[in-house]
Amino acid sequence: MVQFRGSVVTSDAGLLAYRELDDALGLTPAVGDLLADARTGKNGRHALVGMFRQSVFGRLAGYEDVNDALRLRHDPAMRWIIGGKASKGLGASPSQMGRFETSWLARPENLATLADLPGLWIDRVAKRRPRGRVVLDMDSSVSPTHGDQEGSVWNGHFGCTCYHPLFVFNQHGDLERCALRPGNVHSADGWETVLKPVVTRYREAGANVAFRGDAAFAQPSMYEYLESEGIEYTIRLPANQILQAEIGQLLRRPVGRPAHYVQRFYRSFRYQAVSWARPRRVVAKVEWHPGELFPRVGFIVTNLRCKSSNVVAFYNKRGMAEQYIKEWKGALKGTRLSCRSFNANAVRLQLHALAYNLGNFLRTLAIPETIAEWSLTTLREKLIKIGAKVVSHSRYVAFQLAEVAIPRRLFAAIVERIAALRSPPLATT
Repeated sequence: MVQFRGSVVTSDAGLLAYRELDDALGLTPAVGDLLADARTGKNGRHALVGMFRQSVFGRLAGYEDVNDALRLRHDPAMRWIIGGKASKGLGASPSQMGRFETSWLARPENLATLADLPGLWIDRVAKRRPRGRVVLDMDSSVSPTHGDQEGSVWNGHFGCTCYHPLFVFNQHGDLERCALRPGNVHSADGWETVLKPVVTRYREAGANVAFRGDAAFAQPSMYEYLESEGIEYTIRLPANQILQAEIGQLLRRPVGRPAHYVQRFYRSFRYQAVSWARPRRVVAKVEWHPGELFPRVGFIVTNLRCKSSNVVAFYNKRGMAEQYIKEWKGALKGTRLSCRSFNANAVRLQLHALAYNLGNFLRTLAIPETIAEWSLTTLREKLIKIGAKVVSHSRYVAFQLAEVAIPRRLFAAIVERIAALRSPPLATT
């Protein structure tokens, strides 16, 4: 016998763990006070924070379009996540969510608030983590478009019509700040508006900050800013004939029979480009790979004082930022920027960023070691997508979860770790 009883069954019961984390850290409750409500009437059916939760948690579960609200507004798990009147009624409709995301949040003051929210959330999470140096990784990416979106332009490097957003991550994988940009801008265009607010926030907190970036950010203005702020940095430097001449001896094939392993050589020297006001330290790495005729050469400009091999090792970890962007694209469908106006798509970018951070917070703070290596995509498919039957009693509502990918003990361990976050924040060093 087959019965359709969608009102008492959910396929996203794992979202309740994320809502518990949200409540333990106090992330979304403050949003209602920060966002400006564009509604002038007094009979609004849905609170601003409730619609905000519906937007963020919906994206976390893989529902990236407002059209999905047609089903989600009936989902019992989503209704309890939204809270308020929705817990016993319905969530916001697609038309209401459309106005919320493309009109209300697209107002300049709300868009500015959304851009600052990741930093505010990360500051709350930082109180539950050991203190230490903050490492910032900046990178850009492509967000292909398939319509007439405002600001969507052909990019010859990526070979498509697209947007070209810019991101800053920290060493924990948290997305500190991001910005939507037209598709034809340079990779480092507008870096000041993205990086400087993050640095200012950490400087006011007295944190020690370091920075890593690829060759797109090899600009004198970037070096001068980082040095003026006392920030240690490693930035890849494009090769030229002068740099090649400095390591001419390392570019000659090593004497003897070819090795069956990768041979690495380093050299550190002072270098001053024409556009630079003073000389800076440059570290060169030369790799000879078996079976390859020419070496692989890379240059890094830095103000670090450690060994050359340590400078390269520190810079190489910058590649994790690319992995975080891939997760943002894959698990959160962050490239779904299909609105007509540029500001509306900027709102969608920020909502995807907040959903990504919420997922990463749970992964780094509450996931047991046995599944610590799970990606955000795996967590969505195995943790969030837990089927559950909803049983309502006079005084409480019970979600009876299915034990498939996530056993009872594992889910209980996650909830226990979240509960521990409610205790006074740690101040370890």
